[in-house]
Amino acid sequence: MSGKVITIAQQKGGSGKTTVAANLALAFRAEGKRVALVDLDPQGSLGRWFMTRVELDASLCEGLDFSTSSAWGVAYECRKLAGENDVVIIDTPPKADSDLRPALRVADLVVVPVSVSHLDLWATESVLDLAERENRETLLVLNRARPGTRLAADVAGAAAELQATVAKATLANRVGYAEALGRGRGALEMPKGPAQDEVRALAAEVAAALGTG
Repeated sequence: MSGKVITIAQQKGGSGKTTVAANLALAFRAEGKRVALVDLDPQGSLGRWFMTRVELDASLCEGLDFSTSSAWGVAYECRKLAGENDVVIIDTPPKADSDLRPALRVADLVVVPVSVSHLDLWATESVLDLAERENRETLLVLNRARPGTRLAADVAGAAAELQATVAKATLANRVGYAEALGRGRGALEMPKGPAQDEVRALAAEVAAALGTG
């Protein structure tokens, strides 16, 4: 087995990297894939989410693997995990510098969450630049979107001008995402609602970008 590696990266904090990582992991697991999560962020939000699942019910972690790593050790960790899983998802700290490069270098796809604000979009440029230097494909994902607003339209238009691929699927500004994460869950495990359709659509688009869809 040689699993695909997805690195979730964004310079600005609060962009929703952990939300995207956790929900993509559960969406791929729901398709019968084995998924590994790697937390590079010292804040450890993804690890806390995973351990909350373990404490609630160990069966919630079936088909999921979890590891932490330093930036310099991520290549070794990913090689090991990719040999045992279909997908490896790396959650990175909110910075764009040389420490991020090892996580970009091992990625088959770099997913860049962009919270719908011009500040977040400006912060995205350095991540895209680093990914380009490593010759890695990127996919921008609009997060906390407010469909139909002028700001959402402006940010979507500006994102397209960065000459990066912008996902058609977006994650709306829903309290349910934060509530689910706080309970060690994901949108697909909460009562049925539009967030589930958003997550499935994003997972399908990411899989297509990886060539596994």
